[in-house]
Amino acid sequence: METASGTGHGHHDHLDEHHHHAHTHAHVFLGENHSRNERKVWLVIALTAVTMVAEIVAGTVYGSMALLADGWHMSTHAGAMLIAAGAYWYARREAHNSRFTFGTGKLGDLAGFASAVALALIALLIAVESLLRLYAPGAIAFDQAILVAVLGLVVNLASAWLLKDTHHHGHHHDDHRHKGAHHHDGHHGHHGHHGHHGHHGHHAGADNNLRAAYLHVLADALTSVLAIVALLLGRAYGLVWLDPVMGIVGGLVIARWSFSLIRDTSRVLLDAVPGEGQLTRSIRARLEGEGERITDLHVWQVGPGHHAAIVSLVTERPQPPEAYKQKIADLKGLSHVTMEVTPA
Repeated sequence: METASGTGHGHHDHLDEHHHHAHTHAHVFLGENHSRNERKVWLVIALTAVTMVAEIVAGTVYGSMALLADGWHMSTHAGAMLIAAGAYWYARREAHNSRFTFGTGKLGDLAGFASAVALALIALLIAVESLLRLYAPGAIAFDQAILVAVLGLVVNLASAWLLKDTHHHGHHHDDHRHKGAHHHDGHHGHHGHHGHHGHHGHHAGADNNLRAAYLHVLADALTSVLAIVALLLGRAYGLVWLDPVMGIVGGLVIARWSFSLIRDTSRVLLDAVPGEGQLTRSIRARLEGEGERITDLHVWQVGPGHHAAIVSLVTERPQPPEAYKQKIADLKGLSHVTMEVTPA
């Protein structure tokens, strides 16, 4: 039995240098826009923090409950962003730590999962608060509340715009791509460089950490829009019940977004087969043939746009493992392969 050198030997010190040994490779599976996304999240944190301080100060000076409430609400929002920023920072800092046997690429999914749970709780709180107000409506200072909602909407739209393009496209090169992030032995080096946005399902290869930050600002923008509509109609026609009803609608929409994010991040964390299993089928199609059969195949995501595979092949005419690796070297998003070849 021959086993390819699909696992590294712990020399993770110099990302920028090529190997001094053919069988040593880094396990850096950060998303191709890692640094860029991290900078964007910090920008959004700065924007949110400035708005938060301004609203709390103005609310205190002018005795505005609406401004104060929104200011403190902004702090929870900044907290969610800090989870995302912290995950980017830690994943980058520990990228070469050999304790993380498959790198730190999945830290973003862990942060995204935590953010999604927080988002689900926020949705629940909004819905409960709205139901309570439906039964016991309070007096609303319409003009003040509209002003705060518009201010919140502007900040959230600016934040969403900052996070959006990378969330959807993310095809720009990041510095990690050029610092040897894929210096794997032999044929590993090829894998990562054929583009990471393979078509493995809806969010395969997506940066779930950035997606979580994006959904937080989008949820905030949605609640602002619904609040503005409800307040304008309420002021014009005295429909006080519209405000809590819009709150319930907002809560339900946000809950749906958060559950979708919980589902996608938990699949990555539990090493589920990525997407629709397209990568798995491609590997089988390329390696199986007359006298060659895959007896064991594991494919899972190790970072945004990065997948690992362990292949056990039984064949009548065994070749070196590298020959089989070469056959799947150009598959999109396949960054780490361990090949086991057994004579039939």
